Amino acid sequence: MSKQGGKEPGKTGEPNEPKVPAGGWGSLKEVGTILFRERVPFEGAQLLMHQNKPDGFMCVSCSWAKPAHPHPAEFCESGAKATAWEVTSKHIGADFFKRHTLRELEGWHDHELEEAGRLTVPMRYDGALDRYVEISWDRAFAEIGAELRKMDPKNVVFYSSGRASLETSYMYQLLARMYGNNNLPDSSNMCHESTSVALPKTIGVPIGTVVLDDFDQTDCIFFFGQNVGVNSPRMLHQLQEARKRGVPIVTFNPLRERGLVSFVNPQSPTEMLTGHETVISTQYHQVKAGGDTAALMGLCKAVLEADDRAVAEGGPRAVDAAFIAEHCHGFDEFAAAARACGWDEIEREAGLTRAQIEQAAGTYIHAKSVIGVYGMGLTQHRNGVQNVQMLVNFLLLRGNIGKPGAGICPVRGHSNVQGQRTVGITEKPELAPLDKLQELYGFEPPRDKGMNTVEACEAIRDRKVQALISLGGNLVRAVPEHGVMDAAWRALPLTVQISTKLNRSHLVHGRTAYLLPCLGRIEIDRQAGGEQSVSMEDSTGCMHGSRGRAEPVADTLLSEPAIVAGIAKATLDANPKVDWDGWVADYAKVRDAIAATYPKIFHDFNDRMWTPGGFRKPVAASRREWKTPTGKANFTVPDTLSTDPDMPVPADALRLFTVRSDGQFNTTIYSLEDRFRGTTDRKVLLMAGADMARLGLADGDIVTASTAVDDGIERKVEGLSVKEYGVPAGCVAGYYPECNPLIPLWHYAKESKVPAAKSIAIRIERTGGPARPLH
Repeated sequence: MSKQGGKEPGKTGEPNEPKVPAGGWGSLKEVGTILFRERVPFEGAQLLMHQNKPDGFMCVSCSWAKPAHPHPAEFCESGAKATAWEVTSKHIGADFFKRHTLRELEGWHDHELEEAGRLTVPMRYDGALDRYVEISWDRAFAEIGAELRKMDPKNVVFYSSGRASLETSYMYQLLARMYGNNNLPDSSNMCHESTSVALPKTIGVPIGTVVLDDFDQTDCIFFFGQNVGVNSPRMLHQLQEARKRGVPIVTFNPLRERGLVSFVNPQSPTEMLTGHETVISTQYHQVKAGGDTAALMGLCKAVLEADDRAVAEGGPRAVDAAFIAEHCHGFDEFAAAARACGWDEIEREAGLTRAQIEQAAGTYIHAKSVIGVYGMGLTQHRNGVQNVQMLVNFLLLRGNIGKPGAGICPVRGHSNVQGQRTVGITEKPELAPLDKLQELYGFEPPRDKGMNTVEACEAIRDRKVQALISLGGNLVRAVPEHGVMDAAWRALPLTVQISTKLNRSHLVHGRTAYLLPCLGRIEIDRQAGGEQSVSMEDSTGCMHGSRGRAEPVADTLLSEPAIVAGIAKATLDANPKVDWDGWVADYAKVRDAIAATYPKIFHDFNDRMWTPGGFRKPVAASRREWKTPTGKANFTVPDTLSTDPDMPVPADALRLFTVRSDGQFNTTIYSLEDRFRGTTDRKVLLMAGADMARLGLADGDIVTASTAVDDGIERKVEGLSVKEYGVPAGCVAGYYPECNPLIPLWHYAKESKVPAAKSIAIRIERTGGPARPLH
């Protein structure tokens, strides 16, 4: 078994870090706990057996790929929590707001708000009462439509969270464009937009090139900045199977995440009874937060140095020279930059030693087919686009794109966030089939660029937005700069929230505000044409059908397509080419419209949507066809190895990176505990022991964190406790979204405008805690 830093990969570096594996009895306990807490112990357990099955419903949590031949229980702990959360027997009706004013509810924790249960009736805010009051659906649509008709379309924003189906997303983008704008920001702007910018420039596609079958054929996996045990636990099945074949997994991540350390498969009776753990990472390198470009440059430099030695000695090449000659552009410039880059700079910026990087590079050189997996640890940085491009450079060196068992694998978040983009949810008009929409529906689509999420927030802050329509999500909590943004949300003339559960965005609302409760994906959707099904796209570009199995929590709910259609009919002039009512009655007609708009991807959509494992959209790079301006895969030279040249960390400060817990998905908080990190409260900072000693801090001390920038705005989070943890020196981890107030709105990735939540310079000041002994 390989070792790194004198520790076995299955061991933790700090005595106070939990040593529990991902999965195992802890996972089963968590699933049972939430089923009982949501009062659906039997119904929920039955539903879970249909989750991610070809004839069932697709998980409402992550977007990891769904296999053609699923396990008996094809769900993970996170997915089970999401299901229980949605089908809870707890409900919120108009009587709830008779008991609670919004001012009172603002004092509730985010967890308590969603824990109150499912919204069941449409409501409008009454300012005199400071409460939401029930309203009929017809009146809600009429009033919303009347308000929107009075507004300048360029000043209205249509946000979507990433969970809406392909059918709803297509209708939603058509509503926005027929209304008159491309203001279609979504949650991808907050996380993987760096991928969507980097990959088209380098390999000619905006998504990854890997499918599930590649995990069966790979002989090496490299992981960067992705916490599989929390964000996509079903991937652990593929990782465990790879490890059983002896496949090395090399991880670069600031924290030793339990899912990347060891795993006990809850579906294996032998493992559950014996406690046998599969070591996931054979090498684990705790790169400094933001040190990914440097680490990848070191890996590439080590490969090139090995290749130079091979050429001099007449041995086998370390790079795939034939692939580079035939398929790549810009290799010589990149190779020269890598050779010229000094090891001292690489080690300093990466927080790793040359020996560690060369060890990982040696593993890479000896592998024939390598998958590069990454998450927001690469994308949510000032140089997030560059980070992704560096991973492409690394893979191209040995021809690891466009062959079986190899490729680049960005792990997306929400279950259809990638699919939304596929059917037109984008603020970039050049990415939408505007001419085809004009042909099909007889209107002139807007051609000017719309607002992405950061730009929408800037416009809201500057009082330039008149209305925000939100298809799911909790945008008030998801965005940076809460201290500045909260007041701006309240100044909005109109907010409309299409939601399943109460959240902070419903309390911090516009002057006129509506809550429109919708059916969840797991619920049976009965329309005039019978029971309906929907579809979504997974992280690997495969489309899946999804059929609800649970009875709706209330007969007053409308489906997402019905709500979008209701707003559209009340807002837009009648168009004989768009039959909103017909689409709501039969979603197959929406799929026909999608197929007519995107025939290369969705031809025969209704016939193919139940294909086991899904049907995949064309990904040219997976066939070594490069849809780039050069006609080849492009090496790119990084501008800098610096972690964050625009927010340097002063000597008295630390670099904060935000993380999720095992008790949450995105902004949804299922529980306050994080068993993988041993925390029982979310207002905590995880710090290296050396940094705590330098700052005179001890476990349990209460501190205030403030952003270490001088731009005239005070950003701080009070009441945080500190916990010693195995964090790279100079770095500190804190939970999202609790630490979002520390992120300046202007601190985002170049080119993609993804908030740079993984690299924020902060100062920490002790404000309380256990008494200190006198010396």
